[in-house]
Amino acid sequence: MEQFQVLVVDDSAFMRRGISQLLEEDPCFHVVGIARNGMEAVEKVQRLKPDLVTMDVEMPEMNGLEALKHIMNHFPVPVVMLSSYTREGARETLAALELGAVDFFLKDQLLKKPAEKGQVHDFLHRLKGIVKGKLPSTSPRIQLQKNAKIKSTPHTIELVFIGCSTGGPSALQKILPCFPKDFPIPVVVAQHMPPSFTKPLADRFDTLCNLRVREIQNGEEVTAGTIYIAPSGYQTRFKKREDGSILFVVDDQDEQALYKPSIDISLCSAAPIYHQRLLAVILTGMGTDGMHGCGLVKKYNGTVLVEAKESCVVYGMPKAVYEAGYADGQFELSEIFHQIIASINGR
Repeated sequence: MEQFQVLVVDDSAFMRRGISQLLEEDPCFHVVGIARNGMEAVEKVQRLKPDLVTMDVEMPEMNGLEALKHIMNHFPVPVVMLSSYTREGARETLAALELGAVDFFLKDQLLKKPAEKGQVHDFLHRLKGIVKGKLPSTSPRIQLQKNAKIKSTPHTIELVFIGCSTGGPSALQKILPCFPKDFPIPVVVAQHMPPSFTKPLADRFDTLCNLRVREIQNGEEVTAGTIYIAPSGYQTRFKKREDGSILFVVDDQDEQALYKPSIDISLCSAAPIYHQRLLAVILTGMGTDGMHGCGLVKKYNGTVLVEAKESCVVYGMPKAVYEAGYADGQFELSEIFHQIIASINGR
């Protein structure tokens, strides 16, 4: 059996012990070492060469973000952040994802008593996919080429929907800033995240993008000129009014849904409204969320693009869509934006 070596980094002895016990519940993981601050983490990554690092943010001497930056620059290895459930924790987590962290988890959810078996299983399952996957690219965003402009003729696409999970924030950072300020079509993003993290994500992208970026509000109209981020902890659906306008419906129904937001739930409501005018893009992520929804997109003659294995941090969701036969094309991340433009222009 393949076993993965993990370095646990946290300034709290209680947290180090709890995380180590959690990891070693699964025989696939062995805690090869612990570190109490960022300086120890950097030294032990170099010396122990772990397969994976779990990293706290707030630590003495050198914090998690500083340690992460040094590790990714000198000894690249998959790093997973263990975050606090606060607004400040959300901002720091997003900064870590920009610096190359692969994913993040909430400490209070992982270590709550009694333990939630579903949360623990998901944590361990995702870690295995992360170790076997790729590191996120921290290269600059993709440049909009001069020949990638939007035609002024009526568009074949009226909604661009992007779904992603593990590795998604890094992938989105390569794509969303490429949309020009006069982009005539609304863009909706469903990124798997815990509650309270999508608002800071939207605020962060609003500073990076040409288009306005905002977290979706229940009942607001879907309009061009905006990138919408589906709120975590809820499901986002589309509703067409009698006058032809389309609204977002945000609620906490579907309590049994594994993901909130669920890409499947959003796409299954969008496909019957937009028909062939819907473009769905599935980026890196673990699991199969989006496969059923993309099947419905194709049933209504929409277009589906997926990220290729070569650039995915975790080739799970795109693989499921591709192998089900629903993808119109599979492309590396560096080509996805240009394929979006090509689809809009009817090529």
